[in-house]
Amino acid sequence: MAAQLRQVVRSPPDRVVPQLTTPAPDFCGTAVVDGQFKEIKLSDYKNKYLVLFFYPLDFDRVEEFRRVNCEVVACSTDSHFSHFAWTNIPRNQGGVGQVDIPLLADKTMKISRAYGVLNEDEGIAFRALFIIDKQARLRQVTINDLGVGRSVDEALRLVQAFQYVDEHGEGERFVSRQLEAWQRQHQADPSGSKAILRKNTRSDSFSYVPKRPPGL
Repeated sequence: MAAQLRQVVRSPPDRVVPQLTTPAPDFCGTAVVDGQFKEIKLSDYKNKYLVLFFYPLDFDRVEEFRRVNCEVVACSTDSHFSHFAWTNIPRNQGGVGQVDIPLLADKTMKISRAYGVLNEDEGIAFRALFIIDKQARLRQVTINDLGVGRSVDEALRLVQAFQYVDEHGEGERFVSRQLEAWQRQHQADPSGSKAILRKNTRSDSFSYVPKRPPGL
């Protein structure tokens, strides 16, 4: 009787997201870069911040990240041939058009699994974004289901905030207006930025208000 009542329960997939501050999972694969196929790997971005995201996401603001020494790589489980085809289709026709970032192919799904973002049932990655620092350590992880996007404004803010902590120490606490002042002066007067940000208020007063609705 017990055997008749026994139900077969499907076990959830063994999905493990890498822990923050640990080394980011290494990756190597073929990407579409400036209309050409090119092998890229994590170590190519040594001494730079890297935003690795599993797209779709907004491709139009890459230069804002590069201005703060951060590169951007897009990854999906499509093949590099599919990526190449998508870049030759304009956005208004459903493609991605010409983009200025590597489109990394993960046809084997090894990268998506290594980063813990693979939807095993559908063979595609969830909408995920990883911020990796100059030492190839994971500093931030965002993973959404397929129906909800991510904010580019927030990703850029986080990169700059981590860079500030790298430069001045994690004991510093700051509010949004102080970070904005640091962002304005950082290139012209790096030595003066720390004094600006020492004017601390409560530790919970750092807030972020998107300049535009999220959902990318």
